[in-house]
Amino acid sequence: MSATTIRRLNAGDRDRWVGLWQAYNVFYRRTVEDRVTRRLWGELLQPDREPYGFAAELDGQLVGFAHYFFVYSTSNWNPRCYMQDLFADPDIRGRGVGRRLIEAVYAEADRHEASQTYWLTQDFNETARRLYDRLAKPTPFVKYQR
Repeated sequence: MSATTIRRLNAGDRDRWVGLWQAYNVFYRRTVEDRVTRRLWGELLQPDREPYGFAAELDGQLVGFAHYFFVYSTSNWNPRCYMQDLFADPDIRGRGVGRRLIEAVYAEADRHEASQTYWLTQDFNETARRLYDRLAKPTPFVKYQR
């Protein structure tokens, strides 16, 4: 089995990232405007701007990504790390790609002395939730939105 490499996204990843990004959005049953996708891609390539992004590469091909932000807190001195997006190609699931991406985000959060790292997922995302339950603890918070 080949090893997964976790690295920063780069300009050469664009086409494959777009395909994974579209699959991610279909999975979450949401529509994202093309202009939002273009803006996100442009921001991910800027080393000093958020969101930040990691790529998972297997056998020379992009197979997953994680996007994250640092968010200041009203209850902690240090920022919190919010991993907004995490996706692995369904064809390679079960090979540790999601875990490696989360661990890379954890390492960045530690490097920035974040007080916590957190993310959200849909309740129907049972496959990912089995992984998440091994790497983190669910919170009692309920999300509201308008």
